[in-house]
Amino acid sequence: MLVSELIDRFEQFAPKHLAEPKDPVGLQLGALSAPVHKVLVTLDVRPEVVDEAIEVGADLIFAHHPMMFHPAKNLDLSDPQNQMYATLLQHGITVYAAHTNLDSADGGMNDWLAEALGLQDLSGMVAGYQEPIYTVTVHVQSVYADAVRLAMVGAGAGQMTHYEGASFEWSGNTWYTPLAGADPELGPEGERNHVEEFGIQARVTESQLATVRSAINDVYPGGHPTIDVSPLAGDGHQYAMGRIGNLPAPMTVRAFAEHCKQVFNVPGLRLIAADETKSVQRIAVLGGDGGKFFKLAQRLGADAYVTGDVYYHTGHDMIAADFPVVDPGHHIESICKPKLTALFKQWATDNNWSLEVVASQLNTDPFTFI
Repeated sequence: MLVSELIDRFEQFAPKHLAEPKDPVGLQLGALSAPVHKVLVTLDVRPEVVDEAIEVGADLIFAHHPMMFHPAKNLDLSDPQNQMYATLLQHGITVYAAHTNLDSADGGMNDWLAEALGLQDLSGMVAGYQEPIYTVTVHVQSVYADAVRLAMVGAGAGQMTHYEGASFEWSGNTWYTPLAGADPELGPEGERNHVEEFGIQARVTESQLATVRSAINDVYPGGHPTIDVSPLAGDGHQYAMGRIGNLPAPMTVRAFAEHCKQVFNVPGLRLIAADETKSVQRIAVLGGDGGKFFKLAQRLGADAYVTGDVYYHTGHDMIAADFPVVDPGHHIESICKPKLTALFKQWATDNNWSLEVVASQLNTDPFTFI
């Protein structure tokens, strides 16, 4: 098995175009064409994690946080970061990172955090990539209409909010004059002719477009039917970082902070609240460094907000806004380790991959509570 097979499947789940601008997601080191037998899933790529990968025999490290946020200025091996790169190359280990694309993916990082908190009725928080959507119209002879329609639907066309496989059809005459090299069955060269055809139209997302085109060509005799593609403005699926949802029942700010401490298994956290007895139920959560989005969370109706790396002066602003914030740290994103491990194992089963997947057992949180 090649690294590219796993990555191609993963990028269907969390495409790189979901990432925030300038976020260095994707291949970090090595080659997608490299063989892979064992994957180590981690939050961070640190020297101790590389040692762990070597110890367990992993030839791919799959991380949430990019190994290279900034380019190396030199390859001086007295720098621990550079030495880590050299060690990875020496042992033939490929490194791949999925950062804000995993944060925004449906069923990804922020859904996992919301699930851990027990939030219900989720919606997105920080709007990101909106997938373009198109209408695809195919003109075919009536005898091929059923086959083409079913091929389009089978490839995913026609998905709507409460329906699937939706399409619109109409019939009419297509007039034409055959030129040299045209299909002789459609009339003599140079003579004006017409044929009765069906128009079949369905909605298709950008990610489905190539598959739908291929499916149409596969069932249409001779291939290359007339296909018209038109964009629909502002109508595609909206991806977002962060989630907002409801706790099953209200609780005080203090009780909610204790709940966060328990579900994320952290020895300590920072609570920013003017009144710890205040009742909260609608909660916003954004993994990582999300302090700058607290006003958005409040504007969207959240009673409290869970995020990491809150800055000192931002904390003052939260107090002034009377908006409780729980900061359990950045490391809560380590929830990705068991989640991605389970996902990769399921894909290995589904695709009959000869692949072993293990989660890193190391805690890469740089902070110790004393």
